Amino acid sequence: MADPGETHGLPRTMPDARRAALNDRYFSRDWDFFRRGLITLILIGLGYFLWLTAAVLPLIFAAILLAVLLSAFADLIARYTPVSQKWSLMTATILVALLLAGFFILFGSQISGQVTQLINMLPEAIDAVGERFGVASATQQIEEAIAGRSNLSTLSQAAGFGYNIIGALANLALVIVAAIYLAADPKLYRRGTVKLLPPSQHERIFDAMDLAGNALRLWFAGQLITMAIVGVVSGLAYWWIGLPSPVALGLIAGVTNFVPFLGPILGAIPAVIFALVMNLETVLWTLGAVLVIQQLEGNVITPYIQRRAVSLPPVLALFAILIFGLLFGLVGIFLAVPLAVTLSVLVKKLWVRQTLGEETEIPGEDAVRDEPTVR
Repeated sequence: MADPGETHGLPRTMPDARRAALNDRYFSRDWDFFRRGLITLILIGLGYFLWLTAAVLPLIFAAILLAVLLSAFADLIARYTPVSQKWSLMTATILVALLLAGFFILFGSQISGQVTQLINMLPEAIDAVGERFGVASATQQIEEAIAGRSNLSTLSQAAGFGYNIIGALANLALVIVAAIYLAADPKLYRRGTVKLLPPSQHERIFDAMDLAGNALRLWFAGQLITMAIVGVVSGLAYWWIGLPSPVALGLIAGVTNFVPFLGPILGAIPAVIFALVMNLETVLWTLGAVLVIQQLEGNVITPYIQRRAVSLPPVLALFAILIFGLLFGLVGIFLAVPLAVTLSVLVKKLWVRQTLGEETEIPGEDAVRDEPTVR
């Protein structure tokens, strides 16, 4: 039992000044404990919120990536044409839409026909390859394995496939619209994000955003050139070898090359399957072409392009594909490398250089110094 001569554990006869000092100390200790507990709860709540919205995070980054690319194209138009900065984004968006429309008008029917032919021929090719290795009706066995694993009827699978396509198209439309809004007024969103941090950190966060945005521009430009070269060379090689639908096979090789390591392997599978149906000589020529193209891409084309682009350590890119693929699925695999580029720039700028005080090279830093920053 407390002594009647004490108040909150303090003697009544204690001087007022000392009593006030002790009260302040106890209050400060309680406030520190409350503040730490509140911060812990906020962090737990933020983690739970991110876990609930995990499927949306890749879409947000995809919109940011597309906005960075549209802004880069708009800056080029404003720099080298009489078009003002205000109208350059609209001009860039219209030009991209016209280029895509023109490409599909000129080559869409040919590509669509070859892709359709490729899809129709693929089951027969898989069955033929299966028979070579003593597996009868390989396509049917694959379908039965997939159906057995999912425990769904054919009608349910078809409905689920259609729902996935509609969802993917809706997400694509959402990303495009969000990217246009982000590119139209980047100051609004940059300032809104930075205001979440203390004022003393605003300038360094702005600098980090500039570096990350420029690194994404350089990386995507280099990757686009690499994909185009691989796609064209692969298509020509498959045409010379005599594989069916060489344009479609080359397109698959170029698009899948967007994902390092895993993409080239997946892109070569359809060509190898069709080669196995034909004869051993075609198989050897196809494997040789794939090997030569990938060696040229990995040892000549990519290193040459990355001199002016962004180079990411192979191990970091490989683990990024694995980690983001586990977190976000197929979308995470496609966005793994640009996400790793962004995180690498932010860590080097904010942690290694400005927090630890270590010198480190940051991709695209020289280009940012020469360009006006957006605040």
